[in-house]
Amino acid sequence: MRDFIKSVGTVLPEIPKPEKKPTLNERFVWTGIALIAYLVMAATPLYGFNGSQANDQLAFLRVVFASTQGTLMELGIGPIVTAGLILQLLVGSDIIKLDMGDSADRAIFGSATKLLTFIVIVGESLAYIYGGALGVLGQTQALVVFVQLFVASVLVLLLDELIQKGWGIGSGVSLFILAGVCQTVMWYTFSPITFALTATTTAYFGFIPATISAFFSNSLPSILVRDFKYPSLLTFALTLVMILVLVYIEGIRVELPITSIKYRGFQGVYPIKLLYVSNIPVILVSALGANVTFFSRILYNYYGNSPPWWMHYLAVFPAASTNSTYPTGGVVYFLTAPQSVSQTIGDPIHSAIYLLYLVGMAVIFARLWVEIGGLNPRAVAKNLMDADVQVPGFRRTGLSIEQMLNRYIPTLTIIGGILIGLIAGVSDLFGVFGTGIGILLMVDIILQYYQMLLKEQVEEVSPALAGLIGAG
Repeated sequence: MRDFIKSVGTVLPEIPKPEKKPTLNERFVWTGIALIAYLVMAATPLYGFNGSQANDQLAFLRVVFASTQGTLMELGIGPIVTAGLILQLLVGSDIIKLDMGDSADRAIFGSATKLLTFIVIVGESLAYIYGGALGVLGQTQALVVFVQLFVASVLVLLLDELIQKGWGIGSGVSLFILAGVCQTVMWYTFSPITFALTATTTAYFGFIPATISAFFSNSLPSILVRDFKYPSLLTFALTLVMILVLVYIEGIRVELPITSIKYRGFQGVYPIKLLYVSNIPVILVSALGANVTFFSRILYNYYGNSPPWWMHYLAVFPAASTNSTYPTGGVVYFLTAPQSVSQTIGDPIHSAIYLLYLVGMAVIFARLWVEIGGLNPRAVAKNLMDADVQVPGFRRTGLSIEQMLNRYIPTLTIIGGILIGLIAGVSDLFGVFGTGIGILLMVDIILQYYQMLLKEQVEEVSPALAGLIGAG
């Protein structure tokens, strides 16, 4: 299997690494080009697809997968995230045995992920087309749509690789998620589009225009709480509160004193954040839940009006003729966030199970990611040794530093997973702008970019110390 993956990896399209590291301005330019390409594809409708043919049956995964219905970004980053999730679960459970500390095994993991991404692109494209997510399509129409989805998804994969190979800044996946969430938040805040409030009256969708309109019409109480689908003062205030809470929690860290053996007199701290694994667990949990819901919907559509008995235990969905696209029963119903504040309060069992599911899976994926992503105490101790620093009071050996890190990293991993699951879950239950998971990802990604820019400045003085900033 290793030889097969290596041989296949040589024929798959690949973005070469830059021969010399681009300047910061050049990396900004390449990052901007990748973002513009994504936004253009997200605004380009699929040729041969009539948006009126089907409701958005997959609205629940749009934020996580940075996708837009009826456009070239119908799949978004879904295949990339799904393939990564599958490989990480297989490696984390030792079904596939790879040493992520070995460069050869990391290369195999990267080639396997790319190969699986291509397979998932084909599988998801066919599932979207024949599962009814894009309405009823003829054979020629389906073929044209499939080609567009495949080519656009491969372009997204290459754009992500372009950024990660060093041409850009950060990760393409994170950049595209950030763009999608920011668009949603701006839309909920400033959208001037109106909707029918009653048979004779209309109202603005965006919170700011609706507030201004309510002020001049002496109806400010109407903006305090509106239907879940429309922004209100309550959801706007909750969004601001969650952003502030996230920024505050992101600043909480354990700081270990370090000294340099290479630069005399240098003293500093090695930070271990409370949210040690960042937003990765939430992305993985969301990808898992979205895929389970998506394929359950495909199965439900396949069986039509006469699903087998077991389907009712797995998932029940409303009729395609209705405007609702969310599950109404079965296990999948409890893995999907309530769709209104009144539903959150009216069905506390659903709310509690969803919150427990999100928190529990976030902890599991946090522990997995620490091992797979090279964030465990042994890997961090090696990074400290390679950076020519030591922790005062401890012998400068990998084992002693690893034992010291074992006091903090496992505990912070669990606490961070619980906190990140609670924040995302509570935000979802009360309908913040862009969903709780979206806001969590947006804040974390923005802070990551701030940290990357800080790292670039430090790297001009000492590449080794910059590596410590990236690890912390």
